Amino acid sequence: MVILNQYELINNTDEKLKEIESLRDFIDFAITYLKLEHVVFNVIIINNEEIHRMNKEYRGVDRPTDVISFALEDDDTFISTDVRVLGDIYISIDKAKEQAESYGHSLKRELSFLTIHGILHLLGYDHMTNEEEKEMFNLQEMILNEYGIKRV
Repeated sequence: MVILNQYELINNTDEKLKEIESLRDFIDFAITYLKLEHVVFNVIIINNEEIHRMNKEYRGVDRPTDVISFALEDDDTFISTDVRVLGDIYISIDKAKEQAESYGHSLKRELSFLTIHGILHLLGYDHMTNEEEKEMFNLQEMILNEYGIKRV
């Protein structure tokens, strides 16, 4: 059986992002690391204005955020097939740049962090309790470190 893993990395901003190709490599690595098979998802890069609108509309939070994930498997009406259609991850390029500068690391590292954070949410990980947060954040750091993106 052929293993199908498909994702789209979409830049919906006016900015040319040199980090896009390295982000593709990181996503491929994360898929392999997590041993994902037959998954489909999207990573969409947007601006603060758009993520603010989404955050307000879907989460009731009236401010921009860095990443929002819409996990289709969380929807009880979603019908499962042999292919796992995980959902969509939206990342604010404005927040990513702001946070990279604030934390003193590269935009590549911040985009990679936000992407793996979103992927893990699509897979059902969360950080609502201390235990969940520890599990999710440890896994994020392990994947980033294994890929060679270390915290500064």
